[in-house]
Amino acid sequence: MRGPAWRALLVVLALALADAAAGRFVVEKNSIQVTSPDELKGKYECAIGNFGVPQYGGTLHGWVEYPRTNRKGCQSFDQFDISFKPKKAGGRPNFVLLDRGECFFTIKAWNAQNAGAAAVLVVDDKSEPLITMDNPEEGKEHLENITIPSVLITKKLGDQLKKSAEAGDMLSVLLDWRESLPHPDERVEYEFWTNSNDECGPKCDMQMDFVKSFRGTAQVLEKKGYTQFTPHYITWYCPEAFVTSKQCKSQCINHGRYCAPDPEQDFSQGYDGKDVVVQNLHQICAFKIANETGKPWLWWDYVHDFALRCPMKDKKYTHDCASDVIKSLGLDVEKVNKCVGDPDADEENEILKAEQDAQIGHGKRGDVTILPTLVINSRQYRGKLDKVAVLKAICSGFEETTEPAICLSEDIQTNECLDNNGGCWLDKANNVTACKDTFRGRVCECPIVKGVKFVGDGYTHCEASGIGRCEIGNGGCWQDTKDGKTISACSNEVSEGCKCPAGFKGDGVKSCEGIIQKLDFLQP
Repeated sequence: MRGPAWRALLVVLALALADAAAGRFVVEKNSIQVTSPDELKGKYECAIGNFGVPQYGGTLHGWVEYPRTNRKGCQSFDQFDISFKPKKAGGRPNFVLLDRGECFFTIKAWNAQNAGAAAVLVVDDKSEPLITMDNPEEGKEHLENITIPSVLITKKLGDQLKKSAEAGDMLSVLLDWRESLPHPDERVEYEFWTNSNDECGPKCDMQMDFVKSFRGTAQVLEKKGYTQFTPHYITWYCPEAFVTSKQCKSQCINHGRYCAPDPEQDFSQGYDGKDVVVQNLHQICAFKIANETGKPWLWWDYVHDFALRCPMKDKKYTHDCASDVIKSLGLDVEKVNKCVGDPDADEENEILKAEQDAQIGHGKRGDVTILPTLVINSRQYRGKLDKVAVLKAICSGFEETTEPAICLSEDIQTNECLDNNGGCWLDKANNVTACKDTFRGRVCECPIVKGVKFVGDGYTHCEASGIGRCEIGNGGCWQDTKDGKTISACSNEVSEGCKCPAGFKGDGVKSCEGIIQKLDFLQP
């Protein structure tokens, strides 16, 4: 069955899931701050596009250009001799303002990127709440190669920006993703909503490429306790009136309770949707058993190896092939099989029922409806499934100064402490600084050195405090050495301050001067 009948059944299944969830789709946002002209100054919300590379945890400042033609960006800007590259090397980047309509959002971003734009601002064509710009099912080249961020702005703000641009004003905006993801503590919790189907086109290819590239990084973060990872799988249920239909029987297990689309969208050949549900279940159970043995990171090896060893195109997408992969990883096959249960049973499957419940939004997290989807600290990640892009997003979920070293590598971000010490306090003589590099930027915080805590504002001064403070730069106090004997105004008996020793006077910091005592000698 293909065409209208197939699409009709998908709609029925989707509506059934929506009725059961009674949840909502949440549009993930960042902010856009207009810094000039004066009459438009202010901070506004915009919706993060589900493609390209949003700068999670960071900001991007640039000039806004509204092209004189091709204003929807559906054609290459080369045809119109338009370039958005900065006129001079090192100049502030240019953002392109484009109208919504006529072509996919990804086409607009792709054409703008090729013309040198650093970001795309798409103006909605109707007055409505912000929506998420998603990527299409086709167009793998665009999905993989768009590297600039894109946002959707409201029609009202867009019309104001366009009017200002056409009047010749210099438009300057700051795109800000620093608060797009919560960053409450030293551990990031994230979920990956994925699919075992390897024949669903560009999106399946993209998520498998991501698993291959991100696997090692994910395992290191998990093993060292920096993250807590959980995989998830979307399943539908078949409405009761359709349970005995050919379509539901081929797409669902457990008598219509858990369903997935047919990989070829053709019920007469190849693998069926129910095969996908069963292999999804194998992957969930492999994670469950690995997690129970204290090795949750084995999920990444299982999914990676299953994709290589058991592809649909080789007709190896089977229970037996899955069992071979499970054995090779040292997981208990019997426990996994028991977890999978009987797909033909007319009863609930505890594992898949939990997956359906997890799809429903709660708190600030909306329903999960897009595959693949990453959820980081209960917020849905938007953007390209790329190793570096996703790692940046995860790194933005750590509380400042608690990030693992990988988040501070050159590939991820620039160390702001290298330039003028980040504007923080510095003791050059003792090589002690208050500048600490974090993923979100430097912080000026008085350090702890050799167990000694420094106190102060971190910007203009820091002072060693407590026991042992005199061992570091003499606690910032005066000292002098004469005839091999050192005299100091620092005392470990007090936690702070400098005081000239007995027989000396002065401020204890810059100077202490000896007092000449006159002694009277009594004659016998």
